[in-house]
Amino acid sequence: MHYKLLISIVPHNCGEFISNAAKSAGAGGGTIAMGRGTASNGVLQLLGLGDTSKDIVYIILEEEKLEEAKKAIILASESKKHFGVFFTLEVGSFMKAGTSTAPFVNQNQKTTLTTVKGENMSAKDSYIMINAIVNKGYAEDAMAAARKAGAGGGTIMSARGTAKEDDAAFFGMKIVPEKEMLMILVPAEKKDSIVKAITELPCFAQAGSGIIFCNEAQDFTILGKK
Repeated sequence: MHYKLLISIVPHNCGEFISNAAKSAGAGGGTIAMGRGTASNGVLQLLGLGDTSKDIVYIILEEEKLEEAKKAIILASESKKHFGVFFTLEVGSFMKAGTSTAPFVNQNQKTTLTTVKGENMSAKDSYIMINAIVNKGYAEDAMAAARKAGAGGGTIMSARGTAKEDDAAFFGMKIVPEKEMLMILVPAEKKDSIVKAITELPCFAQAGSGIIFCNEAQDFTILGKK
């Protein structure tokens, strides 16, 4: 069985709305995190959607249930204006709690974008999710650098590190527990220049001050009315 991670970014307090729509189509429950958008104006700029609080909804579901869940979310959001976006990511390994004797589910097959009703990008439009984890206070600097390199907007979430003091001594770095995670969705051709711009910031000069990883985003769809 293959799985997908469906990520929706919508206004604050609307995460349950998305989760319920997906559950009506056979998906299980989801996880809702809180973040804030960083778009510089009121026009939808990929993950930005304005400088307001956001709900980020994570739903892992079986691949055969994905299309119905997408359709249910789009249909439920049709009457809402500038409601948000969703996209999917591959799930390489997945195990449910309480099934520790079962092997991890591995997914290696390559999938292609499909089109559903809504403003879905075509298969030729490839998008990359850039994830940057930095010490608290530096996500805005990273977003500013990304904008100069061609990014539209992003979403910032608060986080915390889990390294121990002994780890800090071993790796020779200073532990800063408070972190920020910046998520930016960009066309694939802009990825390299944006990553380069972020990693050239002074806050990335010190070892252990941040990491960046990227995922190919699929099924990118704008929710609601324009």
